[in-house]
Amino acid sequence: MAITKTKRRTRIKNIVRAKISGTASRPRMSVFRSNKEIYAQLIDDSEGKTLFTVSSKAKDIAAKEGTKTEKAAMVGKAVAEKALAAGITTVVFDRNGYLYHGRVKQLADAAREGGLKF
Repeated sequence: MAITKTKRRTRIKNIVRAKISGTASRPRMSVFRSNKEIYAQLIDDSEGKTLFTVSSKAKDIAAKEGTKTEKAAMVGKAVAEKALAAGITTVVFDRNGYLYHGRVKQLADAAREGGLKF
């Protein structure tokens, strides 16, 4: 039988997560993408805590008009602003099993433009 898209993503996610982890000084930026929204969170894996999260459901982002790709870029900029305000300049990017294309790429590029390094 063929492997479904979600099982394939879970398999890739587990392989990547075994290789990368975030610390307090260099947290892991995890991206989750649904059909309508996109979420990004910074995670300190050594403590097992989420430092903060930003999504396209946030009032300032949801109020603006735009395509899903444009909203992903807005989320990327918002993550960079919050991270820099918290004193975080470098992160480990976790695409969470998604292809580095489309909304995931837009979010990453916007975060880089906002000042994050990864």
